[in-house]
Amino acid sequence: MQSYEPIVETWTITKPVVESEAGVVASQHYFASEVGAQVLEGGGNAVDAAVAAGLAIGTVEPWMSGLGGGGYMLVYRAAEDRCEVVDFSMRAPLALDPKDYPLAESGVDSDLFGWPVVVDDRNVTGPLSFATPGFVAGMAAALERFGSISWRDALGPAIDSARKGFVVDWFATLKIAAAARGLSAFPESARTFLPEGFAPAGEWGGSAPRLRLEKLADTLVQLGEAGAEDFYRGEIATALVDDLREAGGRFHREDLESYEARVVPAPERRYRSARVFVAPTLTAGPSLSRALELLESKFDPAGAPDATAYSAYAESLSVSYAERLQRMGDVDTGKSCTTHLSVVDGAGNMVALTQTLLSVFGSKVMLPRTGILMNNGVMWFDPRPGGPNAMAPGKRPLSNMCPTVVERGDGVRIALGASGGRRIMPAVLQLISFLVDYGMELGDAMHQARIDVSGAPPVIVDNRLDAATVAGLSELYPTYVTPHGVYPALFACPNVVTRDIHRKISAGGAFVMSPWAAACSERFNGAG
Repeated sequence: MQSYEPIVETWTITKPVVESEAGVVASQHYFASEVGAQVLEGGGNAVDAAVAAGLAIGTVEPWMSGLGGGGYMLVYRAAEDRCEVVDFSMRAPLALDPKDYPLAESGVDSDLFGWPVVVDDRNVTGPLSFATPGFVAGMAAALERFGSISWRDALGPAIDSARKGFVVDWFATLKIAAAARGLSAFPESARTFLPEGFAPAGEWGGSAPRLRLEKLADTLVQLGEAGAEDFYRGEIATALVDDLREAGGRFHREDLESYEARVVPAPERRYRSARVFVAPTLTAGPSLSRALELLESKFDPAGAPDATAYSAYAESLSVSYAERLQRMGDVDTGKSCTTHLSVVDGAGNMVALTQTLLSVFGSKVMLPRTGILMNNGVMWFDPRPGGPNAMAPGKRPLSNMCPTVVERGDGVRIALGASGGRRIMPAVLQLISFLVDYGMELGDAMHQARIDVSGAPPVIVDNRLDAATVAGLSELYPTYVTPHGVYPALFACPNVVTRDIHRKISAGGAFVMSPWAAACSERFNGAG
């Protein structure tokens, strides 16, 4: 069992919901939300806004996502009443050799999954942790299939932002400093994020410094001029392969040339009076669907969430996670197939987009020719051989991403998801319950206390829950009661938008405990 040190944060933090008759964008960074809202203001649709925001956010919180990552996007088209998934998940190198990842004699990894430790953390940090990135292919496929603006226009805000550089405020300093040891091992990462050998920080009472991402800006410009194909088959691909080979990865040109994003129908299920659309197979979507099935049978909601409800959440999540880890993986069946942002436009189209480098700063390796920070997607695989999620060449791993679209029985539609590894799906499940079972307003749901049950003890319990609920959970499970604090993050980080199809009102709620997360409306009625 993981041990936790006591956390003390004495402030009370709230964040308002943004409402609009038009569109709303909710993301983990205010700049990305503003970019998406500006695209909507200019006549773009929800997918246009999501792609532009998704590209931009990688330049202001580059440790979470970017060109070197992957993910999933759910697209709900109101006119067709249809939900589809853009799968741009990462893929193991075609030349991956499981023998490169021998298990250490003892221990579990200190990152997101608790797998047995691999010698030298090769699956977590450095060139052997790289998986083939799908982000560029995914954004281009979404824009081509569902968008209305050009690829070049979608890239514009990201290019400007990378050139200008992001402000290193206290939160950015914290993120960089927490990863400094890993970043210091790789020259381009250290040069970019650790100038003079230290995490950058502003002087007391002075202005905050900026970190400019000039090489990334050049790469984005090239992408805009040559098109997304250049990342996989052109000049950028050549630079990537050269960088990857020199870094010591297992990549070849074929890894990029053979990669394609996929667009497939989103699986749908009923949950009480609601329709729920999830991402397929190798995401947390099937596990969410199973947990909702279990939850529906375990209690009848009334009033407000109480000890019975939270015990039902815990039990449903525990069973679902046990089944997930035992049975799921990228087996050769032909069916196989983190920052999160949500968008709704004035026509009611919705996007739930989750994109990731996996760990904070991914592999910790920034490629010197392109300025691309690479993922550590190999860490998604169980390093033990023989299981359904064991590593193998060209295989797609089981991920925790859980973008979701819900339609309540009263005509309120919801696009949601979160970042936070295994903690994502429990957050999405509880938010669905708050919004569907209890009919909460979005602001109340975003501020409602949650628990985390994500496959290993203890159950993490927000200390705002009442004593009876805490006592009931403690009788059933080992528990750790803690503030829902800013850092460390022991709960997932959701961003949610809604659309009331009868009142024609959109709303957005951003992750409450982040100093950066914001919802921004198309007509800039406010940001939260």
